[in-house]
Amino acid sequence: MDTRELADRTRRFVTEQVIPVEREIVADSRPMDDALRLELQKAAKDAGVFGPLSPVRYGGLGLDTRGQAPVLEAAGTSLIGPLALNCWAPDDGNIHLLAHAANAAQAQRYLAPLASGEVRSAIAMTEPAPGAGSDPSMLRTTAEEVPDGWIINGAKHFTTGADGAAFVICIARTEDGPTMFLVDKGNPGFEVGRRMPTLDHTSAPGGHCEVTFTDCFVPDEAVLGEVGQGMEYAQVRLAPSRLTFCMNWLGLAVRAQELTARHVSGREAFGARIGDHGMAQAQLADNEIDIEASRGLILRAATAIDTDGAASSAARHFASVAKTFVSEAVWRVLDRAVQLHGALGVTEDHLVARFLVEARAFRIYEGPSEVLRWSIARRVLRAHR
Repeated sequence: MDTRELADRTRRFVTEQVIPVEREIVADSRPMDDALRLELQKAAKDAGVFGPLSPVRYGGLGLDTRGQAPVLEAAGTSLIGPLALNCWAPDDGNIHLLAHAANAAQAQRYLAPLASGEVRSAIAMTEPAPGAGSDPSMLRTTAEEVPDGWIINGAKHFTTGADGAAFVICIARTEDGPTMFLVDKGNPGFEVGRRMPTLDHTSAPGGHCEVTFTDCFVPDEAVLGEVGQGMEYAQVRLAPSRLTFCMNWLGLAVRAQELTARHVSGREAFGARIGDHGMAQAQLADNEIDIEASRGLILRAATAIDTDGAASSAARHFASVAKTFVSEAVWRVLDRAVQLHGALGVTEDHLVARFLVEARAFRIYEGPSEVLRWSIARRVLRAHR
């Protein structure tokens, strides 16, 4: 498959069919609902650009990680483009995880409808203090083995997409170690609470929710993978999920750069076009440098995932490097875009203000920059000890 041609088709699809809808959603300050998501996903299927992360057998494009990079960047040129193509968190990582760890019955029940866009999913790992956040060893949710199944007890929050998800993947402690469980919507003892009020809301259907498990019984067949191997499976999910974030958000930075170049080329101040002033040109140049450097780091991490495996040390290392740099580079690009738009930049008439607000969480989700820097440094030091 010619991924460059696919990326071009994806960009045209997003420009012609998604961006007009995006403006309506931003103006109403609301997330995309499932009815609209399904409508846009049908249009993406008709255009032949749906499912860049999904296996071919489930109606996806089956791209490797390197092939995903230009396509997801094109999808990311709209806040809701990745949702239209079914390549957005948390479904992106869950598709990869299920493809790796699900048995045949689980794949048919959970992976098939998720990969085809019929349903949404969530993953319940982050917990209120003193539970697990950036440090997964602080996991407090428990799963006790009982005849024919397990009883889960615990509280989670920042469970992205939980409101309206068909199922969640819950990570809980067992006697043998952290374990992943598939918990269906409506399962007795599983409750989705409030949507937490966060900065990002346009790009998060189903919100970031508080969820609880209270004597929640699940059968033995709800165990995803092997008992006690939950953190190992989390590592399989983590590097691709971090890179998907990078690809999608980079697309939004590219669009912001284009909007900014167009704006400063058409507006005059102090006797010349804004784009002719040296200070404006310097900021545009810095944006371009950040964008191109991000592409290079994404490709390096994608190559490591494709050649060494998603859970390999190289994949984890280069995905951490890419996630740290790209999340901060995207923020810089969007911040400069707001600045170069002047007072119009802080209104949502020109969208760059909403881009900036939505992107702020990128530096925290899937690993804060500070934690990733610590992890990167430890790997560097380990080679010299």
